[in-house]
Amino acid sequence: MAITAETKREVVAQYATKEGDTGSPEVQVALLTANIKSLTEHLKVHRKDFTSRRGLLMMVGQRSKLLRYLRRKSPERYRDLIQSLGLRR
Repeated sequence: MAITAETKREVVAQYATKEGDTGSPEVQVALLTANIKSLTEHLKVHRKDFTSRRGLLMMVGQRSKLLRYLRRKSPERYRDLIQSLGLRR
């Protein structure tokens, strides 16, 4: 259901803007995207898991807020991020 620690380290290493960066919007969005993909696969099998569905919706909302912030503050970083993650918009 949740992403593994190894996957999390790989995502952080790929999207970090500098060494030890875990709080930048790019890293946060990438981690949320990995969690969303994992949870989506879980919900395809367990259709009646409404608690996890609520968690998924909350993650999608948080990712949307972070993307909105990034688009407002730095449009070029926003475009690069959604292209690398394969998000639409």
